[in-house]
Amino acid sequence: MPTEAHTFNWDDLKYFLAVARAGTLRGGAEALGINHTTVTRRLSMMEDRAGARLFDRSKRGLVLTQLGDDFMPYAERVEEEMNAAARVIAGSDTEPKGTVHVTVPHALSMTSIVDDFSKFSDLYPAIELNVRFTNDIADLAKREADVSFRAAFHVDDDVVGRKLVACSQAAYCTPEYAKRVKDNGGEGLHFIGWFEPEGDVTAPWVKATHYPKAQLRHRISEAVPHVTLAAAGMGMAYLVCAMGDRHPGLVRAPFQTPVPTRSLWLLLHRDLRKNARVRVFVDFIAAEIQSRRDEFWVEGTAPL
Repeated sequence: MPTEAHTFNWDDLKYFLAVARAGTLRGGAEALGINHTTVTRRLSMMEDRAGARLFDRSKRGLVLTQLGDDFMPYAERVEEEMNAAARVIAGSDTEPKGTVHVTVPHALSMTSIVDDFSKFSDLYPAIELNVRFTNDIADLAKREADVSFRAAFHVDDDVVGRKLVACSQAAYCTPEYAKRVKDNGGEGLHFIGWFEPEGDVTAPWVKATHYPKAQLRHRISEAVPHVTLAAAGMGMAYLVCAMGDRHPGLVRAPFQTPVPTRSLWLLLHRDLRKNARVRVFVDFIAAEIQSRRDEFWVEGTAPL
């Protein structure tokens, strides 16, 4: 029989896994949303119970010892089983009440989907939405979210997925900037760039637009600032039409045809298909978005 000194509970394993994956105490603490001193104390308790070190400390961070490395797959197996158990329990809820945890790409905060969230909250006062705007892909198997919106061409995850709408994209700018646009391939114009190296004045995506002679200027890492900075007159931004058309300070740049881009998907783990609050939310949001397909796939978009 194992002694108490050599046993761990699930909370112990969560601390161990978070630090092992992050490589630092602070990174593990941030992943768990707690103070790093708490993580330090819990890991010390684990190592005291094990009678050996689970991590080697170095200037570069924490590295698993041989014992820690041997222990890792067992901790991951327990994590998988605990997540599965939690999904089964959550999936058995039959009353549409409680909290639905949702992840949404940042760009969708600039679309009419936020109006759908507001409408849903009015219709279902017993359901609270916990919405995290992030471009990270949520691991639904680990219950990082109940429902996840994703912009993608395909979804290969082991999840229940609904392809809600196909999307169009186009170049947008201010009405004043649009007066400078001529049907000359974009000569003399500027696009707001993304992650291109400094000094590069073009990129394959620019050459694929109706303005291949336009040059990159500035580098902005997120879609939402692309919208606001284009509206401030910094240049043209290439945006999903559901974003660009909604902003009162932007117009589609002249002489172009919108082109297809990633579709919008709504995803949930299959264990939550019968959860009442998740089911109500998914069905409502899907119906609302699909009723406004023309906001996402605009008339005149080039064929796929």
